Amino acid sequence: MPRRDRPPSRLRHPRPAPPRQNPAAGAARRLHQARHRSSGACPVSAAAANPKSQAPEQKARRRAWPWILAIVVLAAAGAGGWWWWQDRQAAAEDAADARPDKQPAQYIAVEPSFVVNLADPGGNRYLQADVQVVSRDPATVDAVHAHLPSVRNRLLLLFGQQESTRLAQRAGKERLQEVAREEVRALLRSEGAPDKVEAVIFTSLVTQ
Repeated sequence: MPRRDRPPSRLRHPRPAPPRQNPAAGAARRLHQARHRSSGACPVSAAAANPKSQAPEQKARRRAWPWILAIVVLAAAGAGGWWWWQDRQAAAEDAADARPDKQPAQYIAVEPSFVVNLADPGGNRYLQADVQVVSRDPATVDAVHAHLPSVRNRLLLLFGQQESTRLAQRAGKERLQEVAREEVRALLRSEGAPDKVEAVIFTSLVTQ
């Protein structure tokens, strides 16, 4: 039998061997993949998984807040009141220290009693009065004693200018006391003496 020629066989090229991997690079790659997988997953806490367990705690916190605020407000108000009281006490003490000691009042009787005709129409009304000058200054007291006749003269002329209708009311009597005080002070000033006259008072006053 004739010999058949075999078809030429295909030449098979050998496959290239896979490149060798660096062990360190592979470990780093695996570590990176593991981190990537772990970062993608969101951990769920036990509290988030069970929200009912958080409800009592949150309610307790909400209930405590009004009490905390009330305590803070009361503490602030108490501190403010304490500071206000301390400032007031300090101001009162400073005022007391700054105020000089008040001397006792001294009364100088202008004697004898005044009896003068009033300025009423017809001239049939008169005034009878006992008068005293009040001062707390020793120098003024001495000056009033020294010039007592002139003081009496000034007051006598002043009383003779009054009318009974004006002296019938309290306001008229108080007005006469003020004018008498200014008369005494003016006299003392004219004599170069101290004029610290506090008041001129009536211990008796009668109009008829």
